[in-house]
Amino acid sequence: MSEPLLLSSDEKGVRTLTLNSPDTLNALSHAMLDALTEELESLYDNRDVRVVVIKGAGRAFCAGHNLRELTEARQAEDGGLEGLNALFKKCSHMMTTLPKLPQPVIAQVHGIAAAAGCQLVASCDMAVAAESARFGVNGVNIGLFCSTPMVAVTRVMPRKKAFELLTTGEFIDAPRAEELGLINRVASEEGLEAATRDLAETIAGKLSSAIRIGKVAFYEQIDLNLADAYAYTGEVIVKNMMNEDTTEGVKAFLEKRPPNWDN
Repeated sequence: MSEPLLLSSDEKGVRTLTLNSPDTLNALSHAMLDALTEELESLYDNRDVRVVVIKGAGRAFCAGHNLRELTEARQAEDGGLEGLNALFKKCSHMMTTLPKLPQPVIAQVHGIAAAAGCQLVASCDMAVAAESARFGVNGVNIGLFCSTPMVAVTRVMPRKKAFELLTTGEFIDAPRAEELGLINRVASEEGLEAATRDLAETIAGKLSSAIRIGKVAFYEQIDLNLADAYAYTGEVIVKNMMNEDTTEGVKAFLEKRPPNWDN
């Protein structure tokens, strides 16, 4: 029997999801998108999983969509409209699931993150990359402008830099990706796993209810005007402060001892 397209493992409150199609450089096929979406949506009410890490098996993180699958869809009797629409809607649904999850999601990137693979990195809450990793929204090189990856990339990178990548099809390395805000941290090839684990376990060690409240608030306030953002987050922080575990955290800090949290 062949291995599943998506591998899953848990350790210390961290769920690691591994894209497991190394022969296609972990392309986001229909099947891969289905597996990812099902797994992610199962985490909404999972209180045991505090952080999610997404990584790739083999030589790359993710090379984007499966071009053979796109070509087959294009050759359908209707000219490809139905199949292509279904694929890109499925991909957009998966990408928009990531910020909706209560758990922070970290991309662990090695090799290449191209086109929709770069979109996946940009859609995660954070990213750690090997210094040899490369990033690009390079569909323009084959005549396909990366319109859907553009949505995520332009929301984390400066506008002019994102447009340059989209129109030139050029790749950037991990240090440059960090400078532009696409990723958070750069690690050595051999230290990538440890660097990602360190970030994930640091976050997993915080009060889970506070992180969940905070992630929702982060995405809700970011597009509000200043006054509305303060009004909204004022309500959020009061709700957070009313949490008994938060009261315990404040008390523990004042008493110079570790907090005794229930969750």
